Amino acid sequence: MKVTLQALEATLKENVCEITFARRRMYEGKLPYRRMLCTLDNTILESVNGRVSLNYRLPANPLPYQAKFYNLLPVWDIFMQDWRMVSMDYCQLFKTIKRDEFWKYFNDVLLTMSPEAKLAFMNS
Repeated sequence: MKVTLQALEATLKENVCEITFARRRMYEGKLPYRRMLCTLDNTILESVNGRVSLNYRLPANPLPYQAKFYNLLPVWDIFMQDWRMVSMDYCQLFKTIKRDEFWKYFNDVLLTMSPEAKLAFMNS
């Protein structure tokens, strides 16, 4: 389902979400959209597991622009383990993983994925 910036931001503050969004830049050999597993949930990110398993860290510097002005949302990308900008011009929410279910999902699904499987996920 298509989602707005405000709705996705609110959902990400309490959950982990699987989204698909249009890439802002085109790369040869890549699809025009990307799939991502992301969150803004501080309970997950700032936990010991979040800092160790997800390599979470606070942004190094504040953004030099207002992301919302450009219809962008900064999120923590779980596979890339870094901050990413999601273009909200075309963004769809596919799955929501509740905070209290995430670490079981992480252990059962994400830990078993190979690097190739993670790349296939992001590019599908």
